[in-house]
Amino acid sequence: MFTRKKKSQRLATISLLIMAVGFVATIPFQSSIWGMLLQGGFEAGLVGGLADWFAVTALFRHPLGIPIPHTALLPKNRKRIIAAIISMLENDWLTKESIRKKVAVIPFMEKLVGIAEIELETASARKNIINGIHYLIEKVKVEKIAPLVEKEVKLLINRLDMGVYLPVIIDELTKRKYDEKALDYILNEVDEWAGKDTTKDRLGRMAVEAIENIKADGFMQFALKSFSNLVNEEKLGNIIQNLIQKGVDSFRDPYNQNRVTLLMSLNDKLQNIKSDENLIVELNSLREKLVTDWEPEEKIVSFLQQFKQKAIDFIQDPAFFNTYLLPFLTHLLNDFKSNEEKIAQAENWIKKQISIFVDKNHSKIGKLVEENLEKLDDKTLINMIETNVGKDLQWIRVNGAVCGFLIGLVLVALRSFF
Repeated sequence: MFTRKKKSQRLATISLLIMAVGFVATIPFQSSIWGMLLQGGFEAGLVGGLADWFAVTALFRHPLGIPIPHTALLPKNRKRIIAAIISMLENDWLTKESIRKKVAVIPFMEKLVGIAEIELETASARKNIINGIHYLIEKVKVEKIAPLVEKEVKLLINRLDMGVYLPVIIDELTKRKYDEKALDYILNEVDEWAGKDTTKDRLGRMAVEAIENIKADGFMQFALKSFSNLVNEEKLGNIIQNLIQKGVDSFRDPYNQNRVTLLMSLNDKLQNIKSDENLIVELNSLREKLVTDWEPEEKIVSFLQQFKQKAIDFIQDPAFFNTYLLPFLTHLLNDFKSNEEKIAQAENWIKKQISIFVDKNHSKIGKLVEENLEKLDDKTLINMIETNVGKDLQWIRVNGAVCGFLIGLVLVALRSFF
């Protein structure tokens, strides 16, 4: 630009020099008609060129540095010019209404959806999406989330009414035959306990002591005495051990009447528990106490840390984007495209937000221009204007010299004729 400016200035200066040289060179030939015509032309061209040079120069600076009135118009009227530019931008070129009209005809959602569909197929977009998700996961502070999770878990547990869940639990116990399994477990434990030698010895001692401590009179006392002389601890232990084991074996038989009766009685007890208000109140109270004393925050933090790491590993898997994320995003876009109501709502929302933004920031257009222009000193501003429009200004000088030359020829010719 500076090169073009210098070229146009050089051309204007050459045109002025040509007129001056021509004027001087034709002075000796004033006596001839052609000499008089050329001198008149060059004289008028020189005057026109000098006048236009003065006018162009006066726009930006004092001609020859002389502070002639009404020169250096741009520096003197800088603020007025800036204010006029700002007014023109805000009130003529970039008015709120003109911006709104332009925004109103732009199909934002159509363009955005089209861009999204194209970008989803590019490797860079996929990488950026994965990096964005990774960044968001990394920014999650599990230590801050843990108290919220703990609070919600405790609230959820406290909302559980045992009056609702106790019958369900009992029905599941019965359905899964946990009553029979519990009985079989107890029978196995009793059988294992009874089969031990230490148990046999203990039962024998307990039986002998019981017989000896029985108080009876007459024949009964004699019978007990005779019986105690016939048996000892070992025999009594064997007898009782065998009785217990046979009893256990009989209760293991699913068709044993005693077992069936016991299980029916146990089932009746469980059914009665369903509506036991005192038990339900006690269970609810126990639940509240356990929840109050429970402090799971540390375990929740550990769980969330593990979950966070698993999430990071999951999204880093090359199959994550193609298998999970891309189908989801594609389905989301297709669903959005097929829903004209959603598109219209989104379109209106975007345009409304732009309109609000324009209303709030329209004055900033002028302020931005003003701030940028104020940053420039007079010299820089003048150079910038001359660089952009200087070529046309310099051509004014050239045109002034040429037009003056031609007008001079015409005037001299007319004067000679008349």
